[in-house]
Amino acid sequence: MPTTSPDSLPPIVVFDLDGTLAETAGDLIGTLNTILEREGLPSVAVSQARELIGAGARALIQRGFAAGGRELTPTRLDELFRVFLAHYGQHLCEASHLFPGVVDSLDRLEAAGYRLAVCTNKPEDHSVRLLELLGVKARFAAICGRDTFPYFKPDPRHLTETIARAGGDPARAVMVGDSRTDVATAKAAGIPVVAVPFGYTDVPVEELEPDVVIQHFEELYEAVLRLDPGVA
Repeated sequence: MPTTSPDSLPPIVVFDLDGTLAETAGDLIGTLNTILEREGLPSVAVSQARELIGAGARALIQRGFAAGGRELTPTRLDELFRVFLAHYGQHLCEASHLFPGVVDSLDRLEAAGYRLAVCTNKPEDHSVRLLELLGVKARFAAICGRDTFPYFKPDPRHLTETIARAGGDPARAVMVGDSRTDVATAKAAGIPVVAVPFGYTDVPVEELEPDVVIQHFEELYEAVLRLDPGVA
């Protein structure tokens, strides 16, 4: 069990959102397909989400258009990005749901004294509202999105500033994510990272060399204890 003295900061676990805490592919791909259909392009299958989603909404739009054989100018991409955000903001949680075991894992970590936070490249407003709709918003001391700070993942300051905002101890922090971006961010910040293999990544997460790969959230608590230097 972790130990925390009364005058020290608590240990902290920081989560990515899409593909880590929640399966959001249905709503993200649904918004993309709405745009593609309006543009006369073929829709993409939700089964393609692992390869399409991981790099953010702009890349998702570009990849969707590329799959249909059409390139986008920067100006047109900016226009469609705004359309995407507006539409997605109205359809945040129609198909999205927490992955199995998430709530139990949050319970165990909180009971052991860990503070919890979210660091995502999803816009902050969307992130906060989605987590509220999923019933877990109150569990997180900070929910920091792409637009919360002047920088975002893979810039390590996105992670370190999230930890600071949540009031956690950066020397006892662990990141949990699903993608190349998450692993790169944690490594750049000098923070150990746990990867889940069921999210959105263009390569197997094992190839990204995270500190630990878990197959199910029921394994997360023990993985965090192994990585937390404050655990005796």
